[in-house]
Amino acid sequence: MDEKKEMEQETVDTQGPSEEEILTEEQVPEEEKPPAEEKTSDEEVPAEETADGETAAEETPAEESADAAEGTSEKKSFFGRKKEKKDKRDEQIADLTDKLKRQLAEFENFRNRTDKEKSQMYSVGASSVLEKILPVLDSFERGLKTIPEEQKEDPLASGMEMIYKQLVTALTDLGVTPIEAVGQEFDPNLHNAVMHVDDEELGENVVAEEFQKGYKYRDAVLRHSMVKVAN
Repeated sequence: MDEKKEMEQETVDTQGPSEEEILTEEQVPEEEKPPAEEKTSDEEVPAEETADGETAAEETPAEESADAAEGTSEKKSFFGRKKEKKDKRDEQIADLTDKLKRQLAEFENFRNRTDKEKSQMYSVGASSVLEKILPVLDSFERGLKTIPEEQKEDPLASGMEMIYKQLVTALTDLGVTPIEAVGQEFDPNLHNAVMHVDDEELGENVVAEEFQKGYKYRDAVLRHSMVKVAN
């Protein structure tokens, strides 16, 4: 019996309110409906929010002009800095170019000076060797002068003369040339006067006789001519 009452009670609970208790919205009188919220014209409309959650306010003309002026100033400052950097870069390029030209000029001078010193050293060395060969040449000349005319066709005399000519040719190829003396005007840069003679047939200060032949190596005097000069 008790179980039957409990089941009936559960059935009542699950069925919910009866139809009499349910009143639809259409059955409620208009007077009993709550009034709808009306928006007044004085109510402020919220401003739109930006992506960051901040309210986007409209900029005024004064603010816009200030922003434009600030942008123009920044633009001028940017171009000014860019021009200044370009001027400094051009100045550095000009400075480096000037230094490079100076170094090239110094190197060219150094090379010319080195070549000149090398040539002078070669000339000094060659002169030193040639000076030692000249006495050998003098000995050949003195020996050939002692040979009588009738013996110049002998094999020994002919061989000495051939060696002498070969030596002279080799010295000429090296740049050694004899200095003209007899009949030339005395030149202290080329001649060495060891005697003076009075000779009316010769002009004054003219070389009358040569005792030892002088030689030049290229443009330098290798050995002065030993001469006798007429007063």
